[in-house]
Amino acid sequence: MLNHLQSTAASRLADMLRDGQELALLDLREEGIYARAHLLFATPLPLSQLEERIHALVPRRKTRIVLVGDDSLVVRGARRLHELGYTDVSWLDGGMQAWAEKGYELISGVNVPSKLFGEYVQAQYETPHIDPQALQQLLDRGDDILIVDSRPSDEFFNVSIPGAVNCPGAELVYRVPEAVKSDDTLVVVNCAGRTRSIIGCQSLLNAGLKNRVLALRNGTIGWHLAGLPLAHGKESLLPPPSAATLATTTQMTQMVAQRFGVRSIDSGELANLAAQAASRTLYILDVRSPQEYARGHLHDSLSAPGGQLVQATDQYIGTRHARIVLVDTDGVRATMTASWLVQMGWRDVYVHTAPIHAMTALDLPAHACAPPPPYDASLVIGPVALRDALDSGTANLVDLSSSLEFRTGHIPGARFAIRSRLAESLLRLPPADLLVLTSSDSAQAWRAVKEAEAAVAGRILVLEGGTQAWSAIGLPLTGGMEPALEPPDDLWYRPTSPHGGGEDAMRQYISWELELFERLLHEPGLEFHDIASSDCAP
Repeated sequence: MLNHLQSTAASRLADMLRDGQELALLDLREEGIYARAHLLFATPLPLSQLEERIHALVPRRKTRIVLVGDDSLVVRGARRLHELGYTDVSWLDGGMQAWAEKGYELISGVNVPSKLFGEYVQAQYETPHIDPQALQQLLDRGDDILIVDSRPSDEFFNVSIPGAVNCPGAELVYRVPEAVKSDDTLVVVNCAGRTRSIIGCQSLLNAGLKNRVLALRNGTIGWHLAGLPLAHGKESLLPPPSAATLATTTQMTQMVAQRFGVRSIDSGELANLAAQAASRTLYILDVRSPQEYARGHLHDSLSAPGGQLVQATDQYIGTRHARIVLVDTDGVRATMTASWLVQMGWRDVYVHTAPIHAMTALDLPAHACAPPPPYDASLVIGPVALRDALDSGTANLVDLSSSLEFRTGHIPGARFAIRSRLAESLLRLPPADLLVLTSSDSAQAWRAVKEAEAAVAGRILVLEGGTQAWSAIGLPLTGGMEPALEPPDDLWYRPTSPHGGGEDAMRQYISWELELFERLLHEPGLEFHDIASSDCAP
């Protein structure tokens, strides 16, 4: 099956990870399967999502790409990539087994390079911590404490520490100096687990905040496991700084830029980099909040809030050794984010401070947009007609939404399936005159039509507008995972989520994070900056 595809041996892949040239190592398995075991620097790109994500993740068509996955996934993935114009595609010969046989590690989890980096920072800087019980004692005593949750607002809304305020990672140096009552205020930074607590705390320390700053040990997970209460449904975002405070934080971040060699470029230099994007991959990433990005941004930039970019770099950047330009309007957030990417080993990172009047684009750049799925009016069925067909028992309905979307609400009688395994799933359906495909907005359903037509005989239609259109006219939805044609392994569920495994999973997750540092520091391709070296010393 793979004879017609170029292969890359495990030893050759190790050399490629070290050679300093551009490389996209893409794992085509579903996220839930990927999270069980994968190569450290393999970027998760499930085959089910390839068309919609590849252009933003790997924007340059001539990038070296090595695929990981079983034979069927690799063959179909390579075919789709070639159809989309990618010209240098190979597969890891022997897959993960061959990699492990060479003595390299297979690791569980997601966003592992970033989480490993968090543990590296903790070890190198000796970032100060406070235990949950000790923090609670200080709160009970009435001490002047600012608890800052460095996660995105949706995570903060779901669960937070009572009294905490929200300030996503890249915003900490930007907003916290305005929020402290005095230099004596204790600042405690938390996240769900460890990484964003460590990076957030150390960001404030690196920037020279006068206050005492501590990371909450093990974040909200540690707080919960200590038996302390959590809050839900809170919204409390720190406001932006005054002009006077911004002037001060700008000076603080200029010192950070000098310390870590962060380079700034003007609009002309940015244009020069963009002109070379056909021969050298360029990511232009707006590190401000998603809300600011939505109000206007540079024409070729993508939204990548700085805290999440450091926490989950592989969700935004699929090509190693690419050029990265970080954009904001103040220089503070981009510089702090860049300082961490430099320490992670990204060599070509630049900061561009754009005036707000230059942030005029409202749409995504062309290279980030997935090609529209094929649409055929003759293959459409409306919600009412689908309801009648389901009531009469003449139709099977297959839902290709994510398992989380399906759990939250699906059409009664719909069966959950995963697009990458659709052909096998359809064979498990009972006989029916009609097969209808749906997904949350119908896009995934349209992409799967040809695959369904090749797998089964009979009439195949797509629910126009998807499950959202069904719900929009008042038709009912039901929750849960049943009925399902596949297990819900398309996603990795956080241990703090309702489907994440509870307290046992939380304890296992913290233990897993703590083991990363010793286990993975010698993997090929790891290029963390030596924080203890003279050019990085404070």
